[in-house]
Amino acid sequence: MSLLLAAALLAAPQKATDKLPPANPVPYTEQDTAAVLATVETLLGAIGTHDPKAGASVVRPEGVLTAAKENADGTRSVMRLTLGELVAAFASGPAGASETMSDPAVEIDGDIAMVWAPFVFRINGQAHHCGVNHFDLLRENGAWKIVTITYSSRTTGCGAQ
Repeated sequence: MSLLLAAALLAAPQKATDKLPPANPVPYTEQDTAAVLATVETLLGAIGTHDPKAGASVVRPEGVLTAAKENADGTRSVMRLTLGELVAAFASGPAGASETMSDPAVEIDGDIAMVWAPFVFRINGQAHHCGVNHFDLLRENGAWKIVTITYSSRTTGCGAQ
């Protein structure tokens, strides 16, 4: 009987929800949330200051960035590089570049964390592209490090963000 019940539960369709289910069996504090966001903001700030050293201080260099891009002509592409390659590129990034996030959602469980937030990448104050950032972080020796970045990117609909 229990095998039939298990099979039925596995076969039952899952309902999509508009929020992740609670994944916080280990309580966390506002200070934890602030430290996670500060790590992400350090990385984003390093873009505008063209500072690979600051960027490298908050990432695992072997980590991976994956971008799902919607190009202006409607085609789609995927870009992948290591986080070490990403931060090295900050030195030669475009002048006047900045990236800002809005309304970040943060989830933390012990020494892992996730940040999900809409963003706009600007050059000289003008929206260049926008999308949603997803950062995975790991706390090592008391410090948060970004281990994975996945983001969507498009050039339309960025003005309101």
